[in-house]
Amino acid sequence: MLHVDRRRFLTGTAAVAGVTFAGSWALPARAAGPLTVGVLIPGSKSDKGWMESGYDGLKAVEKKLGDKVKISFIENVKFGEMEQVLVALAGKNELIIGVGGQTQASVMKVAPRFAKKKFAIVGGNADPNKPANVSGYDVRQAEIGFVAGAAAAMLSKNGAVSYVGGLEIPAIVNTGKEFGNGAKYINPGIKYFENYTGDFDDVAKSKEATLAAIAQGADVHYHILNLGLRGMEQAAREKGTKIIGSYTDRCGTDPLYIAYSITGVGYQVEYAIEQAVAGTWKPEFKPFGLAMGPKSSDMIICGGGTPAMMAKLDEIKKDLLSGKIKVLDA
Repeated sequence: MLHVDRRRFLTGTAAVAGVTFAGSWALPARAAGPLTVGVLIPGSKSDKGWMESGYDGLKAVEKKLGDKVKISFIENVKFGEMEQVLVALAGKNELIIGVGGQTQASVMKVAPRFAKKKFAIVGGNADPNKPANVSGYDVRQAEIGFVAGAAAAMLSKNGAVSYVGGLEIPAIVNTGKEFGNGAKYINPGIKYFENYTGDFDDVAKSKEATLAAIAQGADVHYHILNLGLRGMEQAAREKGTKIIGSYTDRCGTDPLYIAYSITGVGYQVEYAIEQAVAGTWKPEFKPFGLAMGPKSSDMIICGGGTPAMMAKLDEIKKDLLSGKIKVLDA
């Protein structure tokens, strides 16, 4: 797997960004040889969050498919640079993946210029104007956020929990609301504190928000953050509180974490690449979540929970799948 240096990449592709590539909307059959995949990771591949989960998916699919794929990726791409990066990736690859809903606007601009290439957005939402060569995969964060809230309520000793999100956009806000709803489902009298920093990577603001919640009694915290998670960790470490992590099961790596919600970012990256290699990839909007199984969405209690706790979480997951419990969409 090739890790492309962001600065060199942007310097070397400045001239390419203005080029338009025309073609019919019919996606061609694959030629022989490895599938070439270009991946845009907006943040850091080692953020313990969304971006790292996406990167883990790249490593997993490369290990699984071997020489059937040739993957290159670029990380830490600012919003204003995304279009340029996507154009350059599309010029050299058959499948281009944006790891994050923040890539969607740029993908929607670039994809029509490369009509014979395939594009996928992990975390993309449904859009009736989606180009015919673009797929969007919904991680259903609000759904598993409800389960995480229920787990937090059962794990809290103080009867108070908190949530810190990055950008105050529907997917992130809805996850926070459902985390609170899940906590209240278990304990109607629980105290719930919700805050948004305006930036997934701002360590200082996420620490400040977490400390404010701790001051009001919160002892279990949940998040939708990237590098900003470092601030939550600092606050929890200083004050002796605990965190429910997002995206990937990393139980045992840090005692601050008592549970993890699985949101399958890496699993969706794998899905897009495997479908393209198999020749079954198609432009679609596909919701993942609990219905797609534990690799897509699940709740892990580190060290296991009590039988009563695990039975309750299983019941909640079944009620979400049946529609008995309804949650907001991403």
